[in-house]
Amino acid sequence: MLKYNSIVVPLDTSKFAELALAKAIGVATRNKSHLDLLSIIDTHQSNYYGGLSNGAIVNSLVEDATEYLAELAKQVKEKYGLTDISTHIRFGNPKTVIAFDFTKDHQNDLIMMGATGMGALERVMNGSVTDFVTRNATCDVLVVRTNLANEPGQKIESPFRTKMSQDQE
Repeated sequence: MLKYNSIVVPLDTSKFAELALAKAIGVATRNKSHLDLLSIIDTHQSNYYGGLSNGAIVNSLVEDATEYLAELAKQVKEKYGLTDISTHIRFGNPKTVIAFDFTKDHQNDLIMMGATGMGALERVMNGSVTDFVTRNATCDVLVVRTNLANEPGQKIESPFRTKMSQDQE
């Protein structure tokens, strides 16, 4: 029987990423899998942050990511009872961190991610992270495109409420 042992969910505070987490919880529960929550601080986007050489900016990004992941992990444990869960923060290009580096380091056999997290302009300029990961990852990739009821084209709502997701509304 096919069984996934270790699932990684890249999270960027978008509704699609959090929806992927919700669906990953179901897969992890059915498979009795470990769940890794991953946030990536994109060093290739340093122009947006005025350069990552500023220690205060880096500390702020890491603190925000740490708080966001901790809040999600707490909700997963309390609401869904899934306790085999870890949070991780990495620096680098999200495409290569997800497709190659993280999955190799943590022996993930499934990546579950949202169909999109960036805006249209960012996708045109940088290319889609999801597209890159699906083409290049060495493990299975499940791209979440539908709502929790698996209805395509319907409004996407995150089942999680975090300070960062509320700030985006």
